[in-house]
Amino acid sequence: MTLTGWGRTAWAGVTAARPERIRDVYEILGDVGDDGLIVHGAGRSYGDVALNRDGRVLLSERLDRILAFDEATGEIVCEAGVTFAELIETFLPRGFLVPVAPGTSFATVGGAVANDVHGKNHDRVGSFGDHVRWFEMALPDGQLIRVDPDTQPGLFAATVGGLGLTGVLLTVCFRMVTVPSARMEVEESRISDLDAFLDALVAVRETADYSVGWIDALASGASLGRGVLQTALFKTDAPATFRPRRRISVPADLPGWVLNPVTVSTFNRFYFRRVPEEGRTGERAADAFLFPLDAVGRWNRIYGRRGFYQFQCVIPDDAAGDGIRKLLEIASSARAGSFLAVLKTLGGEGRGFLSFPMRGVTLALDFPARRGVRELLHRLTDITMLHGGRVYLAKDAVLTPEQFSEMYPRLDDFRAVLRDVDPDGRMRSDLSRRLYIRGAGECRATAGSSWAHPPA
Repeated sequence: MTLTGWGRTAWAGVTAARPERIRDVYEILGDVGDDGLIVHGAGRSYGDVALNRDGRVLLSERLDRILAFDEATGEIVCEAGVTFAELIETFLPRGFLVPVAPGTSFATVGGAVANDVHGKNHDRVGSFGDHVRWFEMALPDGQLIRVDPDTQPGLFAATVGGLGLTGVLLTVCFRMVTVPSARMEVEESRISDLDAFLDALVAVRETADYSVGWIDALASGASLGRGVLQTALFKTDAPATFRPRRRISVPADLPGWVLNPVTVSTFNRFYFRRVPEEGRTGERAADAFLFPLDAVGRWNRIYGRRGFYQFQCVIPDDAAGDGIRKLLEIASSARAGSFLAVLKTLGGEGRGFLSFPMRGVTLALDFPARRGVRELLHRLTDITMLHGGRVYLAKDAVLTPEQFSEMYPRLDDFRAVLRDVDPDGRMRSDLSRRLYIRGAGECRATAGSSWAHPPA
């Protein structure tokens, strides 16, 4: 079959297996072929992290059982293919919520561990790996092992944020948090420029339960960095009743010309001005705040058949003002059409050797896949590196091995664990080859999968 990342700029023809039960995983690991194996969950990683051109892929979608839940402690054990949507639909009416939620509820728990995902509350609670108590995994040689941070700290740190390269996650134990209702009080503020936005983010990072900003990435001059800041907390006087939202769906790929500087500028002006100058406060369903784009099914089709790239970086606090300004200046001057631009703060380092977060400010920008965009992404990456930041691997499709190794200083620790648990390189992906994650020896060309477009 052919698989793609969510951005649809990375495609791969693979031999896929879809296990029905955990016991089936061991048979799949017994025959990974010459080009290795990677796990593919819900397909919500944007680039090539879960692709393996001409190799084997394990589809985890049917390993989706909730195995145990302790209502007294909130501790849950589930299979790695369980999605955040399933957890929220099951437990939010009972007063429990996942401690960390990525930008989409359709991501899987296994993907959350493998990418050490973060949410709109990172300043307060960290990333998903900070809440994992233990997990069971099948090592590349088929050995079953339970891993926790105390007894196997190296393997734990290599698997959290480890991009699925240490083995196949089977079950994950973490602790849900209690919430008073299924509704949130959301405060929206219109922010005039980047300096004001960064000041506002600093002001709320220690007080707001959740915070996130939308940026008009085409604004320039005195309006550079203008946008809308949202902060939220759970209401205490609202019911626990939860109903999944009805979704509309984009029925087909839109023409490539739909997203252009004129249409995106029009949208951005409308989105900015929909919030009154004095701001506003309103009530919203928890899933509507946490996962706003989930209301539109297959929204990646908006970018057309050629797909899009998402660039997400984090820059440390002391360099964030200058770094984010330069990134937005480049994005604005390129007129490349990003209307999904997100700005928020992160609270600290993750537990994984390759975890993305650091204490700083993170910016995410979307760009339709057009001529010159890859060069633009490299310029944004250079600015990120000059300011001591790093790029999020779950979103990346263009980093070079040299850039990757400079951004992730614990790469050697990660490689040491891989040499121990997978000396034969049975777990592989297009991303691992593109970035030479195992070293220069893992360099089979993957440009055909990472950068080719699908057949018409």
